[in-house]
Amino acid sequence: MSKKYFGTDGIRGRVGEYPITPDFMLKLGWAAGMAFRKMGACKVLVGKDTRISGYMFESALEAGLTSAGADVMLLGPMPTPAIAYLTRTFHAEAGIVISASHNPHDDNGIKFFSGKGTKLPDEVELMIEELLDTPMTVVESSKIGKVSRINDASGRYIEFCKSSVPTGTSFSGLKIVIDCAHGATYKVAPSVFRELGAEVVVLSAQPNGLNINDNCGSTHMGQLQAAVVAEHADLGIAFDGDGDRVQMVDHTGAVVDGDELLFIIARDLHARNQLQGGVVGTLMSNLGLELALADLGIPLVRANVGDRYVIAELLERNWIVGGENSGHIVCFSHTTTGDAIIAALQVLMALRARDEGLAQSRQALRKCPQVLINVRFGGGANPLEHPSVKEASERVTQAMAGRGRVLLRKSGTEPLVRVMVEGEDETQVRGYAEELAKLVTEVSA
Repeated sequence: MSKKYFGTDGIRGRVGEYPITPDFMLKLGWAAGMAFRKMGACKVLVGKDTRISGYMFESALEAGLTSAGADVMLLGPMPTPAIAYLTRTFHAEAGIVISASHNPHDDNGIKFFSGKGTKLPDEVELMIEELLDTPMTVVESSKIGKVSRINDASGRYIEFCKSSVPTGTSFSGLKIVIDCAHGATYKVAPSVFRELGAEVVVLSAQPNGLNINDNCGSTHMGQLQAAVVAEHADLGIAFDGDGDRVQMVDHTGAVVDGDELLFIIARDLHARNQLQGGVVGTLMSNLGLELALADLGIPLVRANVGDRYVIAELLERNWIVGGENSGHIVCFSHTTTGDAIIAALQVLMALRARDEGLAQSRQALRKCPQVLINVRFGGGANPLEHPSVKEASERVTQAMAGRGRVLLRKSGTEPLVRVMVEGEDETQVRGYAEELAKLVTEVSA
């Protein structure tokens, strides 16, 4: 059964446009509360990132949840993985995150976590969607849910992050620049690394509700690159707006993406005999990652794009490490979802174990040239089903004769077609990508 509202990563869209409206959020809170109550006494945690519309949607969700008889615990601005962790530790039935991740402030969305800190099962999402199409009711007055605020949420999560590295770990002597994207990590991330002994320079940690992800964070690395070089820092760490993506910068100012970070973590676990199987990447993971892992005897399995699918594949195989080149990295040894701070700490521990800098440690992975072009389309007929697009994709694939890949896919969160070509010759790869992107644009017109 297809879903009407839920995408691969919750419900997301432009603020003020259905369904990202206060009235829908009220009904969504009620529907979720009714669904969760079927599991027994119902306690739901609600957190958010720093975008201005979060306050409006928090109030609407709170009203809807309590009208269904659910008790609500408000966390305030907190990273998405923190809500997953706190949902488990407070033994809540569910956690809700109000965030549009790496998108600008005029987008927002809702993510749900189960009581185990994992994505909601499909059957629960479908139950919520069915309830959304029924009339809203209110429980009798004596059963209306109560609302409280968890004032020490940040401190609890900071201690959890620190517990992911061995007791006594110190990053003394390490100078780090952190870009918090004016987002949900702006308080906790600097504290974690400082309390572990590092010298920390902080960028983009003055959220005003409108500047989240605005030319900063893991999707806009220029500011961090310049700061690392200017500060003579050992490395830089960039988070996205809700703290589930991480990218890094080495001491030369070069960007180190999610594929490279995933390799560094996996190689360290493998060296300590703690990897437990292989690594889960995605269809977008660079061919170089697969080859570098193969040199170590580590298998790579590709899931569909989206941390939901990476996590599902990890659970299916009972493996513990996976991620995306965008910087969603899952370390099941420590947490249940993609966590940027946890992943960054695992990278630092791996560097320390090899007594290497980030620039040196990444060299074992030689990335193949990969060109990605985003093509916006109007949401009509699927351009990927057009015969000329299919024919061109097959022709390019054959021309690369097994030495490259073509991937055309629709975004799960935006009206975009992503055109990706990967191979050994960058000039050839770029030419193929531009040819396919132009064709997708033409058939979408």
